[in-house]
Amino acid sequence: IAQKNYDQATPLLQRAVEKDPGNADAWNYLGYINARADRHEAALGYYGKALALQPKHRGANEYLGELYLKMGDVAKAEERLKVLNDACFFGCAEYDLLKKAVNEYKQTGKYVPQKA
Repeated sequence: IAQKNYDQATPLLQRAVEKDPGNADAWNYLGYINARADRHEAALGYYGKALALQPKHRGANEYLGELYLKMGDVAKAEERLKVLNDACFFGCAEYDLLKKAVNEYKQTGKYVPQKA
């Protein structure tokens, strides 16, 4: 995933969730891969599974918020931001990145990926 070899990572992650369907991180990464490939509906489903397991999963909330921005839904992105605000008691990078992306979207009307 870090090397952006998503096609190679997908079957590994699919095996991971087959063996451990309670692995929120693996579901999150499947969502991430699909979001990067502009398969929004699939990504939404995977993020949904991750968040059903861990509603305050930082990565899934951040990435889902970014996906909502890509889809033009600022209100839903802001909902994820609120969840992250609650999950990150002393602040966290996921909250900061999504907040910057939401603010950028509000100013430009475009989703701009943020760098950590």
